[in-house]
Amino acid sequence: MGNIIAYPIGRGLYVNLTNKCTNACVFCARTETDFGMGYDLWLDREPTVEEAVEDIFAKGVEKFDELVFCGYGEPTERFEDMLETIRRVKEKCDIKVRLNTNGHANLIAGRDVTGEMAGLIDVISISLNAPDREKYNEICRSVYGADGFDAMLDFARKAKEYVPEVVLSIVDIMNDEDKEKCREITEKIGVKLRIRELIK
Repeated sequence: MGNIIAYPIGRGLYVNLTNKCTNACVFCARTETDFGMGYDLWLDREPTVEEAVEDIFAKGVEKFDELVFCGYGEPTERFEDMLETIRRVKEKCDIKVRLNTNGHANLIAGRDVTGEMAGLIDVISISLNAPDREKYNEICRSVYGADGFDAMLDFARKAKEYVPEVVLSIVDIMNDEDKEKCREITEKIGVKLRIRELIK
């Protein structure tokens, strides 16, 4: 397969399982290019679990500090395959696993999947992106509309019961007033806030 599945960034090995996403964020790099972090991440087809596991070990996963599910799409679009990939990796390698997500897993699956992540995912980073429903809908252009905002926050609340570390993230281009509102949201939910650099 000519597509990139596992790709290193710093001390993390990232995994690209899908290009599907429930959001079409205005700032997303994939609207302008197939390349992310210097890699061509646009898939001709989605890899099988076997292909993903094989590539993860071929890239020397044991040399990295963490395995990160974050490609050019929303990893939970392939939720069961993602968890099966993690199980197989963790059977042979004790590595920290992080999920970078838009928080729509429960909407995508049509059920609460947060309990299924217990013991498999160590950190979840959820893209908050906005301080309220209206701005979220404007920025993220979700297939779920403004309801995607509420579902994302509900996912964060539920996930923290099963995953040791849950983080809500925003990009650094947000104004100070909205940043403070986002901080208040994370404090209310009881999770961490991370302000990340906008990747172009």
